[in-house]
Amino acid sequence: MEYGAFVKIPGFRKQGLVHRTHMSSCRVENPSEVVEVGERVWVKVIGREVQDEKVKLSFSMKAVNQGTGKDLDPNNVALEQDERRKREFRDFSRQRITLEAVLNTTCKKCGCKGHFAKDCFSQPGGVQYGLLPDEEEEEEKGREGLMEQPSQSEKTEPAKRKKVSDY
Repeated sequence: MEYGAFVKIPGFRKQGLVHRTHMSSCRVENPSEVVEVGERVWVKVIGREVQDEKVKLSFSMKAVNQGTGKDLDPNNVALEQDERRKREFRDFSRQRITLEAVLNTTCKKCGCKGHFAKDCFSQPGGVQYGLLPDEEEEEEKGREGLMEQPSQSEKTEPAKRKKVSDY
């Protein structure tokens, strides 16, 4: 598999690699589709790596207009976006998918609803707090209590309505 093309800088002994991903904005399978041996191309230095007193240069052809030599990405915005996209990609295909539904569970450690014993935060012999009931549950309990006992307003006469006059 070919990874790119080596480019020699005229007047210098250094050469660098134009990786196939930096040859064109389109996908390049084979670098010989884009460049030929001995062809002159415009490049932009996008990276420099020093290993054991040896300098490796990385070039990009897609950041430079090949007709005029004009830099198409003077602030390296596109280059940074490409690098960020490569860094942030994570392969989640090998991770197990787990479901952690705890809606109708009861903790074996404290007896409270809504969590497992491994996630329990209560200390043995410590104060235990219950969950606050939902507003709907409170309203239902309140309605049931009203149906069972007559309210104060039912025991007394209903208040008379007063006529409101407009001024």
